[in-house]
Amino acid sequence: MILGKENRENLWEEKQVSRKTLSVKFKVFFDKSVSAVDTWRLLPPTLTINHDPWTLAIDGTWLHRNGVVMIYRDVTHHENLFWSYHLSESYEALRRDLTVLVELLGTRQPSGVVSDWKGSIVDGVANYFNHLPHQRCLIHVLREAKRWLPKRTPFLFTQELRSIALSLAQVKTQKEATEWKSKLIKWEMAYGHLLKEKTYSQTEVTKTGPRWWHTHKDLRRGWRLLTRQLVSILRSSESRINTQRQQLHRRSKFTSQKIPR
Repeated sequence: MILGKENRENLWEEKQVSRKTLSVKFKVFFDKSVSAVDTWRLLPPTLTINHDPWTLAIDGTWLHRNGVVMIYRDVTHHENLFWSYHLSESYEALRRDLTVLVELLGTRQPSGVVSDWKGSIVDGVANYFNHLPHQRCLIHVLREAKRWLPKRTPFLFTQELRSIALSLAQVKTQKEATEWKSKLIKWEMAYGHLLKEKTYSQTEVTKTGPRWWHTHKDLRRGWRLLTRQLVSILRSSESRINTQRQQLHRRSKFTSQKIPR
């Protein structure tokens, strides 16, 4: 159903509308396929009436080899704002979608963007929301961290970096972000030399000498994964703090109007 587990009785009570009004609003969904733009106009999302800051999430759901459905979601209010079907997550696909979405949003711009940092999404956000912090989805970060920093590793340095990586999900404030950064720096001071350690081949030779590779390749991948998130994490934390301050300011202003002095 369009509104999830909501039934007609819930809607009548919550929206204070009659059965006839609901029938008129929902009739279009049963007569034909409704686009995301039509849905926005028929059932405006919460952000159009609620002026609190909100966060935009962008992700693609692949239909095996039959294309991808792009989802643009207000994760603050748990609502899908826009969706579309494309053969791939191409730069042109993101450009077309964001052009429409920006027009629908008008002045109700998000306070930040979350995605998996696919190249086309990063480029699209940079072109249409370049003034906003763009954080990589923590689920994707943690998934990759677990891949490069295995749980059953016998190496203490990998175990410690994995622990730092998994604690990323608990970073909510500027103070916690600073503490997390401090742990990362301490790890680098203790084990940073391992990131540069090389193993040389005993049999293969190139023009410049013996063939070599980094001894701890997965460790390097895990390290780069976390250090790439650093600026994004700090900016995201700062954005959350500013959002909380704005909400507290509005509440205090409302309270001062209601309570006589």
